[in-house]
Amino acid sequence: MKIYLVGGAVRDQLLGLKVKDNDYLVVGATPEQLLAQGYQSVGKDFPVFLHPKTKQEYALARTERKQGQGYTGFACYFAPDVTLEQDLMRRDLTINAMARDEANGELFDPYGGQADLQAKILRHVSPAFVEDPLRVLRVARFYARFYPLGFTVADDTKQLMSELVAQGEMQHLTAERVWQETSRALLEQTPAAYFELLHEVGALAVLMPELDKLWGIPNPPKWHPEIDSGIHSMLVLQQAALLSERLDVRFAALCHDLGKGVTPPEHWPSHHGHETLGLPLISNLCQRLRIPNDCRDLALLASEYHQLVHKALELRAVTIQKLFDSIDLWRKPERLELLLLCCIADLRGRTGFEQACYPQADYLRALAAAAKTVDIKALVAAGFQGEAMRSAVAKARLEAISHSMQTINTAAGHTQPENR
Repeated sequence: MKIYLVGGAVRDQLLGLKVKDNDYLVVGATPEQLLAQGYQSVGKDFPVFLHPKTKQEYALARTERKQGQGYTGFACYFAPDVTLEQDLMRRDLTINAMARDEANGELFDPYGGQADLQAKILRHVSPAFVEDPLRVLRVARFYARFYPLGFTVADDTKQLMSELVAQGEMQHLTAERVWQETSRALLEQTPAAYFELLHEVGALAVLMPELDKLWGIPNPPKWHPEIDSGIHSMLVLQQAALLSERLDVRFAALCHDLGKGVTPPEHWPSHHGHETLGLPLISNLCQRLRIPNDCRDLALLASEYHQLVHKALELRAVTIQKLFDSIDLWRKPERLELLLLCCIADLRGRTGFEQACYPQADYLRALAAAAKTVDIKALVAAGFQGEAMRSAVAKARLEAISHSMQTINTAAGHTQPENR
């Protein structure tokens, strides 16, 4: 029996990156042998065991044979005669198909993973790559992870990804697995690379057609020097990644302009009403991929209100109050800050606007702070109840917003928008 450290741990060691998880491979053993040594069986589809002391995962060497559709249609064979090379061959990328002997530290690299690391290439291990559609998403996710290091995807690997799409294999992925890979990619340093690669190989059109449609749709050059709506969405996502590590912010930034995908071509490059046109697209996308509610809710707010927030300095007090009411500021005060992050990303996600200031943010923060100073307890003590109470609170908040606007505009030498 021999034990090897395999996969991402070996890859990250060679890249000089922090190793997050250690996965071990056991060659030349049976489940009975491991159980006898105190290992705990946890694998359902193939033999995986937890070490009796460290609780880290140890998997028996295995081979896989395609016998159905999708990423679950595999027959696994595991026995002491399965070799290290056979197990490594079933892995997706050469950089993930290396092993290190736990006994002496010797590196085993039968498929050229170390050379591909040095050349910064993501390359499939074997033609069996086309047997598992999940690998399309995994390659895209690794591309997003290693893009900052200068990695590219081998042309022949892209070809196999495109073949998987053309064969209809992507439709067999479950919503949960698609979102699992997508959410992990969204949290990478350069998440846009994930969607750009999926767009290139045709997978995005299958999994997220609402987003894929944006490529080729023009914006007004005055406001969008990058012109293309798909490119703009990627730039906005990258700006959101610089501003926040939150998944909901990044997802909302990604989806804020989906409504432009249904603008009639005769209206291009104008996209009047795209804010509300995007709402059913976001709802359908989130329902189809079972995306968490917090991501969906912020995406809906970003779509509906990003243009209004951009115009904040021109708005009347009553309109500001309606905005605050609409985002449920009073019960969920954090929503304003999250929405502002999306709007800042939207502005900066345009060629030449990457360092642009966004005074609307501090302006709305100040108005929100003023509105929150309304003393609800004092109104209760004054005897207001029911509808009268709601009206009194709304009136007090409007007055607080108006007063704050007047103070800010007077200090800046501006004329306050007429409150009507």
